[in-house]
Amino acid sequence: VQPNNYSTFYDDQRQNWSIMFESEKAAVDFSKQVCIAKCNSSPALDLVLCQDLLLGEGQGVEGGDSLEVAYTGWLFQNNGLGQVFDSNVNKDKLLRLKLGTGKVIKGWEEGMLGMKKGGRRFLIIPPAWAYGAQGVAGRVPPDSTLVFEVEVRRVKLAKECSGSDGLSVSSRDSPAPSPVPSSDGFSSD
Repeated sequence: VQPNNYSTFYDDQRQNWSIMFESEKAAVDFSKQVCIAKCNSSPALDLVLCQDLLLGEGQGVEGGDSLEVAYTGWLFQNNGLGQVFDSNVNKDKLLRLKLGTGKVIKGWEEGMLGMKKGGRRFLIIPPAWAYGAQGVAGRVPPDSTLVFEVEVRRVKLAKECSGSDGLSVSSRDSPAPSPVPSSDGFSSD
């Protein structure tokens, strides 16, 4: 993904290609389809697939940084986007999280590394990096592959934090309960 609705990629012979799209939406939709195609063409998804949709600005986030994100989560069904099971996009509260603390599923911890403020990323997360065999009662069936679109709205880098909890994010929003708790206690091994 490049500025001004461009995407750049390499083919199997390492030949560089660029595509210019008529709109940001067309570029974003294409990028999502590329990620879905990667997922469908892999024999067994055992890692988180990440596809940037918008790059954002500033420094990429790493473990210890605090973020506020807007997101939508879908079940991956019939080789594509299935039912939405969670979203905070049209809500007042952003999700606050500190990367590396295990408060969200392991796939988010991994998939959000390197994101920048204003960046949007598409994540396809296999069950082992999500809720595994337990699922989430009434929302996520056992052994579900999940798809998220996440947008980083605010960033507080770890080295800038003054509060002892590291969550002194400059915002009036009160902390929202995490919609993606690590229900099975995944550690960030």
